[in-house]
Amino acid sequence: MFSPGQEELCAPNKEPVKYGELVVLGYNGALPNGDRGRRKSRFALYKRPKANGVKPSTVHVISTPQASKAISCKGQHSISYTLSRNQTVVVEYTHDKDTDMFQVGRSTESPIDFVVTDTISGSQNNDEAQITQSTISRFACRIVCDRNEPYTARIFAAGFDSSKNIFLGEKAAKWKNPDGHMDGLTTNGVLVMHPRGGFTEESQPGVWREISVCGDVYTLRETRSAQQRGKLVESETNVLQDGSLIDLCGATLLWRTADGLFHTPTQKHIEALRQEINAARPQCPVGLNTLAFPSINRKEVVEEKQPWAYLSCGHVHGYHNWGHRSDTEANERECPMCRTVGPYVPLWLGCEAGFYVDAGPPTHAFTPCGHVCSEKSAKYWSQIPLPHGTHAFHAACPFCATQLVGEQNCIKLIFQGPVD
Repeated sequence: MFSPGQEELCAPNKEPVKYGELVVLGYNGALPNGDRGRRKSRFALYKRPKANGVKPSTVHVISTPQASKAISCKGQHSISYTLSRNQTVVVEYTHDKDTDMFQVGRSTESPIDFVVTDTISGSQNNDEAQITQSTISRFACRIVCDRNEPYTARIFAAGFDSSKNIFLGEKAAKWKNPDGHMDGLTTNGVLVMHPRGGFTEESQPGVWREISVCGDVYTLRETRSAQQRGKLVESETNVLQDGSLIDLCGATLLWRTADGLFHTPTQKHIEALRQEINAARPQCPVGLNTLAFPSINRKEVVEEKQPWAYLSCGHVHGYHNWGHRSDTEANERECPMCRTVGPYVPLWLGCEAGFYVDAGPPTHAFTPCGHVCSEKSAKYWSQIPLPHGTHAFHAACPFCATQLVGEQNCIKLIFQGPVD
């Protein structure tokens, strides 16, 4: 988190300006082994004490590697487009006093503000389950925010490295635009989807697009790393909206604006909902024992009173051993209330407030993982196609990244109140 500027500290009770937050899909409020430094599950972008944005200035066409190196060693930001062994276009960038730049990527080097690693879906999201070969770029993308209202945030593919350079080698997709400026795409691309109608319960999924190094919008390539770019979409921009999704090929980030977060439930609100549901003393309809969602701090350990549900019908029970049928899969059981056969899983409260589209009570569970959130939030995420691998898309639970299944991808839970 960045300290506010001196002028903002001097003003009485003045909060630092927050541009927005990036939240990584697949984590339920924190990384499995805890957030550490620049590696965490969410990252707040604040106005910097001094502007660090850059904008394109001088263009050089160079025929020798030595000359290219001389420019990149000047200590200025630059983007190099290698056209052939003996021709490189280097675009120098100069300081921009009106913008702040934030960089995202897998690298832990200092230019990266927010370190992102591959999200492993489901319960294996821990440090032991190391990815053998990451598909996330070390310097994946940069977000540039206007320092003046309305604090517009724009996304660009690729980030500047420790030498303040971006290199697009011979094999990278690159081209010269009709107006003469160079542009290109990163190896696995930066994809963005803006929901239609903002981030609300009424929103519909938008269309996934690819963002270029200079921030133009293109249709998707045939496959993720194909050489041929898609078609330019002139009617769309790289401006991030509340609820925009950014896919870095291995991790997907949700952008929340400061205003959007203002209308979103907080961690305290979710904790109050948890206590409220527990105070109603829901019971196992068979064992008649009282059920309770575990505290948010203990969200990985199945507890004795934890509610379990049959995901085909939504009936909530306590844990029990009966209902196995020889003709079903290991985790499938027959519900004693309605005889429906289906997965039987522990329920977990969705704790990452940024994923909620409203402040409704936790009444619906995603299938097959059992994460619980409000009806409108569950229905919203159930219809969002998220990139998976190099050219597949599927809906996934935002709290654990498990691929959703079933008719609706989520189910309404049926709790039984106390008998007394």
